[in-house]
Amino acid sequence: MSFPIMILVVAVFYLINSIKILKEYERAVIFRLGRVLPQPKGPGIIFVFAPIDKAVRVDMRTITLDVPPQDIITRDNVSVKVNAVVYYRVIDPLKAIIEVKDYNFATSQMSQTTLRSITGQAELDELLSEREKLNTQLQSIIDKQTDPWGIKVSNVEVKHVDLPQEMQRAMAKQAEAERERRAKIIAAEGEYQAAEKLTQAAAKMSKEPAALQLRYLQTLSEISAENNSTILFPIPIDMLQAFMPKK
Repeated sequence: MSFPIMILVVAVFYLINSIKILKEYERAVIFRLGRVLPQPKGPGIIFVFAPIDKAVRVDMRTITLDVPPQDIITRDNVSVKVNAVVYYRVIDPLKAIIEVKDYNFATSQMSQTTLRSITGQAELDELLSEREKLNTQLQSIIDKQTDPWGIKVSNVEVKHVDLPQEMQRAMAKQAEAERERRAKIIAAEGEYQAAEKLTQAAAKMSKEPAALQLRYLQTLSEISAENNSTILFPIPIDMLQAFMPKK
């Protein structure tokens, strides 16, 4: 094989080896002789001429980051463990590679410190009942801090608040006491309304003696449904006047 043909074969193999295929969600940041090219390459077919060029692939899909449980002391001095999940994606591949060494690790650490800071400023009731407010605050702060790295944080969700056993028992007692209080209030309201209705009924029946006698008879009919009962029922004297001899 002649020398020109060898050169041609080597050149063909070099070109074939320089061809890289990027998926739709991938971009390549190209460093040429140590300097980054102004625009990332991809998706599709790109050429990376080694050793002059060095390509760093960047995944543009949304990444789900599970923030491990963090030990928190709330503003009202309650020790809890809080974990969260962060959804983010790379929107500027150049910044993600140039401005920070490992954007995934950096985002994870920023999420952990921000979670500890924000939840430590809240009281326990806020952690349990105002999750949406805390999520919005966390998302805004983390997104602002990671923006110089070309990272967009789309959502942050506090997943679980782990309370100590003593606090769980105290909250259970509090909830039970609250339920008993509501039950007593409802029962008292029912007694009050029943008393008002009985007062109104007595006022009306006092104006019509016949209505009172009919009520006596209705009550007797209801009680007589019991088979094993002995009933002593007073009969109003007004009902017997019709049978008494007239003087």
